[in-house]
Amino acid sequence: MKSYTYIFAGAGLSSLMTVYEMIQSGFFSEQKMLLIDSDSKKTNDRTWSFWENQVDTFDDVLLKKYDSAFFKSNQFSRKLALEPYQYKTVRGLDFYKKVFDFIHQQPNIEFVEARISNFSETKTGVEIHTNAGVFQGEKLFNSIYNPSLVASQTKFPLVQQHFIGWFIKSKEAVFTPETATFMDFSVQQKSNTRFMYVLPTSESEALIEYTLFSPTLLAKQEYETEIVNYIQNLGISDYEITEKEQGNIPMTCYPFWKHNTKNILNIGSAGGWTKASTGYTFKNTTKKSKEVVRFLQNHADFRKFHKKNKFWFYDLLLIDILFHQNEIGSSIFSSMFKTAKASLIFKFLDEETTFWEDLQVIWQCPKMPFLQALWKRIF
Repeated sequence: MKSYTYIFAGAGLSSLMTVYEMIQSGFFSEQKMLLIDSDSKKTNDRTWSFWENQVDTFDDVLLKKYDSAFFKSNQFSRKLALEPYQYKTVRGLDFYKKVFDFIHQQPNIEFVEARISNFSETKTGVEIHTNAGVFQGEKLFNSIYNPSLVASQTKFPLVQQHFIGWFIKSKEAVFTPETATFMDFSVQQKSNTRFMYVLPTSESEALIEYTLFSPTLLAKQEYETEIVNYIQNLGISDYEITEKEQGNIPMTCYPFWKHNTKNILNIGSAGGWTKASTGYTFKNTTKKSKEVVRFLQNHADFRKFHKKNKFWFYDLLLIDILFHQNEIGSSIFSSMFKTAKASLIFKFLDEETTFWEDLQVIWQCPKMPFLQALWKRIF
């Protein structure tokens, strides 16, 4: 039986990003690695967006980048100047191709297209069972999300970021291609936190996405009806749908890291790498994958990898509010973006602010819901 140093269960964003960083480091060229996934990653299954204040490794495969963004609600509309940040968008297929082209140049890395049935830690490492056979390794990176872990407890609530998006091509030139619509809360909230998200690629082409932060999902038709209504309100009467996407991202502060073992590290959504308060994954995964590479060069026990910080607690309070009072999400985000600088908010959400800067952002939000959530958490 062939054995590997590192095995990756799943070949999504977190696994590919971690492998990419491992290759770039030059530290693991002699280590045998294996990626296992039932999907060969040759279709565009998602779109990632993120903000950044520097040139990045993946700038050459960006679909689009924006220097400004609209934030809208029923009370106001504001065009946000993003500098020194840019808001960037990359298609899943373009990301997969870039990383796999890089991986295929590495003689020490293999990819197996197979369905994983289970995995476990053994006396000597790890063992993964698939429909293509059993694989053994020293360390396992697991990115297969287990929803039952969150569902089986109540201490850490789950809010889901769920959405359906349409890429459309319109006969009418209605979009501003250099400006994204970050959040448009002018749509009916229906006792939830609901908004439209628009990423234009030209004056007549855009991704229009109906998104909710809420505990429960909707019927497919409800998302699509809202998209149709929004398109009509934009003044578009003639258009074609060129592509569709659908997703559901867990937003929770559940301590997934407690399920790490000496030789198994949970990564991606399975490891709590999704930013709980926003559902953003790409930038957080970039940071975490770099942390993993630094960790591996000095440590061997994955139980020591995770460190909890103040931002985890901030996120926990927001998730508590969105879970118990989902209808006030619009007012929270609107108060945050109404007057604060977008650059400060982005820095805060990137978990790079000082405590004084934290207070500047937090002070923009409605006070009572957060005080009530804090009181409940303490007592």
